[in-house]
Amino acid sequence: MDNSLYEIGLKLQTIQHYIANICSKAAALLDEQGNIIACSPVLLEATGYALADLKMKSVRKVICLEQPISEFYLTYFCRSEPLQALPVLHAVTRHGQSFSSRSVLYMLRQNKERYYLMILHDLQKFQTLNLLQQFAGTFMKDVNLGVLLISPDFTLVDISDMACRILGIERDTALNRSLDEVFATVPAEHRLVQRTILDGLVVRNHAVSWMNNRERYELLLDSSILKDQDGNTVGAYVLFKDVTNLRSLEQQVQRSDRLAMIGQIAAGTAHEIRNPLTAIKGFLQMLNTTFQEKEMRKEKEFTQIMLSEIDRINDLVNEFLLLSKPKNVTYDRVDVSAVLMEILPIIKNEALLHKVTVHYAKKQDLPEVIADRELLKQVYLNICKNGIEAMVEGGHLTISERIDVEERKIHIDFHDTGPGIPVFVIDKIFDPFFTTKPNGTGLGLSVCQRIIHDIGGTIRVSSKGFGTTFTISIPIP
Repeated sequence: MDNSLYEIGLKLQTIQHYIANICSKAAALLDEQGNIIACSPVLLEATGYALADLKMKSVRKVICLEQPISEFYLTYFCRSEPLQALPVLHAVTRHGQSFSSRSVLYMLRQNKERYYLMILHDLQKFQTLNLLQQFAGTFMKDVNLGVLLISPDFTLVDISDMACRILGIERDTALNRSLDEVFATVPAEHRLVQRTILDGLVVRNHAVSWMNNRERYELLLDSSILKDQDGNTVGAYVLFKDVTNLRSLEQQVQRSDRLAMIGQIAAGTAHEIRNPLTAIKGFLQMLNTTFQEKEMRKEKEFTQIMLSEIDRINDLVNEFLLLSKPKNVTYDRVDVSAVLMEILPIIKNEALLHKVTVHYAKKQDLPEVIADRELLKQVYLNICKNGIEAMVEGGHLTISERIDVEERKIHIDFHDTGPGIPVFVIDKIFDPFFTTKPNGTGLGLSVCQRIIHDIGGTIRVSSKGFGTTFTISIPIP
């Protein structure tokens, strides 16, 4: 092939302007090392890159070249005999897709330096891919899914906005980095993406829990590899759906079913238990008076113990009755801050006994909610008591209020500095009869959850190895 056909002497600036603004082909201007100086809009659009992503980067980022650009030019375009066919190069898009295209390479000389103009043909293929690329770009931004695209060298090629939010990743700093670096702060066994994904490990509907600061997410994950037409692995993808609300709703339904069953049993048997207890307590009180009159101290101590145990049984029966829907509930407009202020002295006295300091951050001008005032006090006291008792060596209990205007909810946070709740326990704390206290009934948090659910609210708990936060959310009417 006549070498002079591929060596032109136009000014470099002219070529750059032509490529960047006029050229209707997929073209790139390269320096002698194969770094990209300019790209045509067609090439950028087809591969999904911005000029800033490619400028002064090796052309191998988008074009698979097995030899330096100068050798490629000498091999195909600096020869005496004509080419039977233009060489075919493989291009890779920003999203890891690959395709083939015929190529032409021109050499430019400027001030004794060499530059190369690469033009890729098969524009129809580029245009078809461009439509898919536009869909892919929109999909990654708008879809309500977590999406990660991974290259064969375990580099993050692209990530959806939702995945960034849930995983706590900054998109611009994570792209084109190894996933080992992206998840460097997460232990290898707990990382969302493992290198085995590139070995062809297919995952379908795999349930995963992910902690992002204090937020816990329940995810349903799918993953698989991507192959080209020749069956070669060109990357992998991970898709996940946030099912936190669905899991929470499922757990609430299960707990509500259990509470309803227990409530029905409690309502039906409470009077049967109380009637004999009342008789036993009455006779013991008579005996207690007799023993006191006859100065039978030992016998009096025994009856006193029995009376206190009967009071415990009565308290347990009362908690059972609260599991069934309260019959004498008075719903009215309530100021949540005022309710908390009424019982704050009781909370502080309890905290003083455990060497705990209480901090209350009151938010001014909170709107009123619809609730039962006395039942709301019971919820506050129970959660505060649990937090105080968790801090066996003293600590701080912080109560704060905030308003979510978008969701129209008031959130009350109770944060303690205790040892936290273990992961294997945190899912069970609202279950009836589950308790970690030696003398606990396991009904306190179940009752609290029932009270808050009855007014349309929720109770959530988060714990990250140290400290626990209970968040009560109550809707604003």
